[in-house]
Amino acid sequence: MFGLGASEILIILIIAFLLFGPKQLPEIGRQVGKAVKGFKETADDLRKTVEPEITMITQEVKMVEQDFEASMKEAEEEINAATKTAEGTEQKASSS
Repeated sequence: MFGLGASEILIILIIAFLLFGPKQLPEIGRQVGKAVKGFKETADDLRKTVEPEITMITQEVKMVEQDFEASMKEAEEEINAATKTAEGTEQKASSS
């Protein structure tokens, strides 16, 4: 739990017992439990809000990547066609 071993947790509990006494310790435990529960609920709400946005952004990035790849392929084909045309023109001029 939080990287603490059993001996560390026992020491913390003993110190808390000495500081707050046996009457206040259960109430403090309840308050800490409520705070942890509230934190977990807030984290879950945040996760539920953020995950759809992240999924949507990921899909948009994939679409942009596909469009970019298609554009690159099209440009490569145009360059190859222009190169072949230029080579054909040079060969005709050489043979004349």
